[in-house]
Amino acid sequence: MSADAPRFVITTHAAAEMARRGLAADTILAVLEAPEQTVPVRTGRVVYQSRVAFPPDGHTYLVRVIVDTRQETLEVVTAYRTSKLAKYWDERS
Repeated sequence: MSADAPRFVITTHAAAEMARRGLAADTILAVLEAPEQTVPVRTGRVVYQSRVAFPPDGHTYLVRVIVDTRQETLEVVTAYRTSKLAKYWDERS
């Protein structure tokens, strides 16, 4: 992969889900570039996740970005935010 090639590609499905869920591309890209945790879920799938404060009240949510890692350019399959940090956060990390 060349140095100027994008490392991640957001699929059409992921873009639609991000829009439906009110998640900005900047937020997703920030999680992808510097995740607090990466969690393998099965062969070829990894969840990149970070805690993010959302306006207007600054409530912290866990933003989870599901990535297909089977290609050289990683594909964002979907993304969502959840308030269930205890359910998904790996305290061992």
